[in-house]
Amino acid sequence: MSDSPETRSPSSDEDRRGFLTKLCLGLSALIGAMITLPGVGFVLAPVFARPKQAWRKLGKLDEYEVGKTVSVEFKDTIDQPWAGVTALSGAWLRRVSENEFIAFSINCRHLGCPVNWVEDASLFMCPCHGGVYYEDGEVAAGPPPEPLARYTVRVKDGFVEIETSSVPLTTNDQV
Repeated sequence: MSDSPETRSPSSDEDRRGFLTKLCLGLSALIGAMITLPGVGFVLAPVFARPKQAWRKLGKLDEYEVGKTVSVEFKDTIDQPWAGVTALSGAWLRRVSENEFIAFSINCRHLGCPVNWVEDASLFMCPCHGGVYYEDGEVAAGPPPEPLARYTVRVKDGFVEIETSSVPLTTNDQV
């Protein structure tokens, strides 16, 4: 005894149609979410991800003279086999006292040009647009909107180390 079109009630057709409509809408929403979520995750991941940080050795403590500012080179945290020389980064390192160091980013805060240390004047100078910084990284003249960025430096087991990040932070305190 099967339901023939004559014996089916109109309410069972409406129930079936309503169920299939809800099923199609639910599956469409699920498929839409499956397509959309990876893209949303890709766009939002950098907002919530913390930049990878690592300590890099710069050299032995006794290699640096108190009161001198020198250029140092280190491998950034993007140290991948394919990175080549792009994994190398630099900083200006000053030994303030026996165990205290300050490290400045080599990039001007105006447009990112590399700054040069001029020993005779005790100034960092940007050759691109005339930015000048005092030896403590504060702006002396020109267009830079803020002081040179600083890296965190520590002395550990007789070595000077710098904390690096794959993406420079935009605060005044550190890179």
